[in-house]
Amino acid sequence: MIRYVFPILATSTMILINYYTYSRFLKKVEFFINFKVGLKWAIVLITVLEIVFFIALKSNSLNPKIFYFIAALIGVSFMLFIITLIYDFFQLSILKFDHSRRVALKIFLDATMVILAFSYIFKGFVDGVKKPKIKKEIVKISNLNEPLNIVQISDVHIGKTITKEFLQEIVNSINELKADIVAITGDLIDIDAQKIKDELDPLKDIENKYGTYFVPGNHEYFHGVDGIIEHLGKLNVKTLGNENLQVGGVNLVGVYDLLATRMGHEKKPNLKAALKGVDRNLPTILLTHQPKFANFVNGKDKIDLILSGHTHAGQIFPFGYLILLDQPYLYGLYNHNENTQIYVSSGTGYWGPPIRFKAPSEIVKIELRRA
Repeated sequence: MIRYVFPILATSTMILINYYTYSRFLKKVEFFINFKVGLKWAIVLITVLEIVFFIALKSNSLNPKIFYFIAALIGVSFMLFIITLIYDFFQLSILKFDHSRRVALKIFLDATMVILAFSYIFKGFVDGVKKPKIKKEIVKISNLNEPLNIVQISDVHIGKTITKEFLQEIVNSINELKADIVAITGDLIDIDAQKIKDELDPLKDIENKYGTYFVPGNHEYFHGVDGIIEHLGKLNVKTLGNENLQVGGVNLVGVYDLLATRMGHEKKPNLKAALKGVDRNLPTILLTHQPKFANFVNGKDKIDLILSGHTHAGQIFPFGYLILLDQPYLYGLYNHNENTQIYVSSGTGYWGPPIRFKAPSEIVKIELRRA
């Protein structure tokens, strides 16, 4: 059932926001008066394509170029919706002026919003295809014996539009950072397990001191988590599924993703099982895809640091505010409680629209130091 909820909600949302954008912005802008009919049918066509996108999403039946094109349209629809909200606000604000002043202000408002819309969308596409930035984050832990460097990537989404070549560039960047441990915190892949060919082969080239570790994200469950885990094992990537190991002077712990519980999948997250046998004298690092798994962590668990992803830092501002309705943390380093810090990655790739705005992709080097 859960496989059908998202397409229904997504298609309904796109219909509403496209209708709102046309009726409250595109239809009212003075510069578009002579193009109203064309714009109306363009919005209808875009909406139909977006509906097709969400219906076909689970079947993976879309050609990669068509997928890329329609996903980009979805991003543009969202961004125009945000512009329309701003436009509507200022339209209401100028109603208090007399008629002649309103006319002048309306022309100025129309010009400003059109320029803002083009700038917003253009910047989003430019940032969407940029190489992930390298971010260094120093995290201090009280009982750490030796400094430890963990390089984290998350939400790469290898699949329709993000390719093996992109992953190879990521691996090259990782190797320049001289990692002790490499952590992949879910949503690595958006390909059905049986269709994986050599897309993930660059992972074999990762250089580090103590190994590469993976926890599945929600998208792995959509595409056959068991097969994906099996394939990663052949590439020297160890999956930490409700288990732990001692490596580099820390307990490295991993749990399955929360989506498994909703799907009724046997690979459900179990923190108690994951922590079984940990050395309480060593720092404990937990890998989990969704930041809201932190809600299951309390001070008694003695987890020093959680590494997660999932949010994409909102991907297109201000979408992050909606994400915060579901997730307690959006991006960056937070103190979860007096014993536990959490770092939420903005992600290394993107999902859906090849667009990012005020949410740059990243490869993060977590430098653990003794407090």
